[in-house]
Amino acid sequence: MTDLFAVTDATWPAARYLTAGNFIVRDGQGGGQRVSSATASGDWTDEDIDRAEETQRALGQRSLFMVRSGENALDAALAARGYAVVDPVNMYIADTVSLAVMPPRLSAFAIWPPLEIMRDIWSEGNIGADRVAVMERASLPKTTILGRTNDRTAGAAYVAVAENTAMLHALHVSPDQRRQRAAVNMMRMAAVWAQDQGATRFSVVVTRANASANALYASLGMQIVGQYHYRSK
Repeated sequence: MTDLFAVTDATWPAARYLTAGNFIVRDGQGGGQRVSSATASGDWTDEDIDRAEETQRALGQRSLFMVRSGENALDAALAARGYAVVDPVNMYIADTVSLAVMPPRLSAFAIWPPLEIMRDIWSEGNIGADRVAVMERASLPKTTILGRTNDRTAGAAYVAVAENTAMLHALHVSPDQRRQRAAVNMMRMAAVWAQDQGATRFSVVVTRANASANALYASLGMQIVGQYHYRSK
């Protein structure tokens, strides 16, 4: 099975990866939880957790750990330190060929670099300049997807390919253009682009609380293949 955690790091990269004992601490520079969390890289100790916390403080970041499936001991240790669960996440994957159906003409486009109107749409969804900077520093095949509905720009997304697996991030559709297949058309176009790059698998990660996005990915035949959550003080 494709290591979706490695794909996430490659397609949505932190500015730096720092070693703190047996933890990797990400320097997110405002790019969100995925690029600002610490993850275990081996057999950790309580002192390693202390080192990770110190490293995050030095970066000006809050204490935030990603806990992956099976990391029960880490989950318990963080809970004992007063860390609360934040944003449980589902990881979806599908064969690219099953999604790569060309959408209706003029409904979606693959564009790099992103247009200013796409940045405006992302801003509506709290995807600001710091997160766009994450996209810009990814050094692998990548593009953004512009969605159109009713002869106007409706949505924006970003997709990149690592290890023959595409991962889509930052999908946002303007509220007044939803429920008109804009997101479906954008997913289809992203998969067509990914297939052209040689990707055989297509993936997304989304919080479990995002009911509409989970429904979208399930409706496209994508399957949940992993889960994780964060713990934060």
